[in-house]
Formats: sequence, structure tokens, C-alpha cells
Amino acid sequence: MKAADPIALGLPHRAPFIFVDEVRALVPGESAECAKIFHATEPFFSGHFPGDPLVPGVILTEALAQTAGLAAGQPVSGFRLSAIRGMKFLRAVRPDDELILSARRTAVVGTLWQFEVAARVRGEVVAEGVVVLSETVGA
Repeated sequence: MKAADPIALGLPHRAPFIFVDEVRALVPGESAECAKIFHATEPFFSGHFPGDPLVPGVILTEALAQTAGLAAGQPVSGFRLSAIRGMKFLRAVRPDDELILSARRTAVVGTLWQFEVAARVRGEVVAEGVVVLSETVGA
């Protein structure tokens, strides 16, 4: 798959809260691989932490949830993050690191979709866990 714009694929988020730059691989309803670079100019770096900037874990988790939403392969605006399970942050992500974000569906029960997610920098896992998205009826 040629790299694609996440908004063109249905991601409803917009600046300043879109945390996927491009979609590199997509199997609708199954999996997605995306990329994101948080540049040194991001406003949160000035306070997290001055002199030692790193991407906040909650932002990494949201980037992974957005990747899972794209993997769901349906109109993404019809999903909401419902649960975060066992998220681990294995090393700091610094300004200008290229993140490779992946999500793989592991279960669907009713309106709940579960995904194993991971973020990598230079091939090394920097964050991993499970997110659950709920499909909103009529969205």
C-alpha cells in the first residue's frame, strides 16, 4: 500500500489532536501500520519536561488508539476509546523520533473491538498494550 492520508481514510481527528501522519499499511477490519513524528516545536515539549523533552504516554496511547480506529476499517467517527489495558512505556520517545504505530484486532464482542497495539522507534518497541474501542450505534 502506498502511504495514505489518515483523514482521507476517515480519521475524524483534526489539529491539534491528530497523532497519525500517514497510514503505511491497512487491512480493513484487521490491522494498520501508521507513522508519526512529533517535532520539537510541539507545544507540550516545553513543559514535558524542560531540558529533557519526551512525548507524554497519554499522547502515545492516543496515537495508538487512532491507529486502532483506522484498523477497524469502518467510518472511524463511529468508534470511541473505551478501555486501555496493560499499556507499558518501555523507553522515552524524544522530539523528531519517527514512531511506527501498529494495531492488530484480537477480538470483537458485540460493539467492542479489542486491538493489540505497539509503537516502535528504529525497530525497538517503546510502548505496547491493548486498547478497546466501542462502536457507536448510528454514528
